[in-house]
Amino acid sequence: MMKLRTRRALALAGAAAAVSIALTGCSALDGILGGGAGDADRDEETGQVTESANIDIFSLKLGDCTMDSGTGQLEDIDVVPCDQPHDMEVFHEITMEDGEFSEEAVDTATEECIGDAYTSFVGVGYQESALSVTTITPTQQTWDELNDRVIQCIIFDEAGQTTGSLKGAAR
Repeated sequence: MMKLRTRRALALAGAAAAVSIALTGCSALDGILGGGAGDADRDEETGQVTESANIDIFSLKLGDCTMDSGTGQLEDIDVVPCDQPHDMEVFHEITMEDGEFSEEAVDTATEECIGDAYTSFVGVGYQESALSVTTITPTQQTWDELNDRVIQCIIFDEAGQTTGSLKGAAR
C-alpha cells in the first residue's frame, strides 16, 4: 500500500540522501469512519503540539516535530513538542493543482523542498547544508479517494535528534 521512493533529483542535489514516504488512505478512511489516531493536543493560538501523541498522518501539520516513522506503511506518526528531542520537522508544504495524478508531477514538485523554501527556512542553501530532506507525498489512492494534494517537506539531521526548530539553523 505504501512505498518508499528515492527522489533522484533530491539525492543528486546534495551529499545527504533524500527519500520520500508516500501516504496510504487507510488511516484517513479510518478517521472518517470513527477509528484512527486523531490529532494531538495543540496550543489554541499557535497550533503547536503541546503533548507527545500518536496522530493520524493526515493530522500532521506545518511546524510539527516528529519521531522517525521508519519505512513501510505510514498511517500514523508520533509527534512531540518541538522543544523536546525529535527526529524530524515539517518545514514546508506544497499544494498540488487538481488534475490527474502523476508520479512525475509529484517528483517535480518535491524539488521545491530543496529550493528557495529550504534556503529561507534553514538560512543556507541545500547544497551547503549538513541537514537532509524527505517528503510525504500523495499516492494515487489518496489523490483519487481523499482529494489529497499536499506534499510535506520534512527536514532532519542524519547525525541524530535535534531539540527546537531547525529554522535559521544555518548549517
